[in-house]
Amino acid sequence: MMVLANFYWGWLLGAVLLGFAAGWISVVQHGPGLSKNAAMGVGGVTAVLIGLSLARIVPGRFGYWLDLFLVMIATYLVGCGIGAWLRYRVVARQMRGG
Repeated sequence: MMVLANFYWGWLLGAVLLGFAAGWISVVQHGPGLSKNAAMGVGGVTAVLIGLSLARIVPGRFGYWLDLFLVMIATYLVGCGIGAWLRYRVVARQMRGG
């Protein structure tokens, strides 16, 4: 994983910044979200992919791509969380008048 961080640091920074922007914007949009079945499916696929990565079952180039995909998605989601949290804090502060 450190090889990914050292070699793709620019791409990881871009993923965090893109996630931050998406998180900042998405607070304004209030959609219905995923259904329970869809959330279970997404969680199951995520668990399988993480399990494949940790067990090192996928060899070679495809295993490398799987690891890179998981790291990029994780950094994007961290950026989304930070952007949404910061937007909430800024909007809440403006609504309170302080």
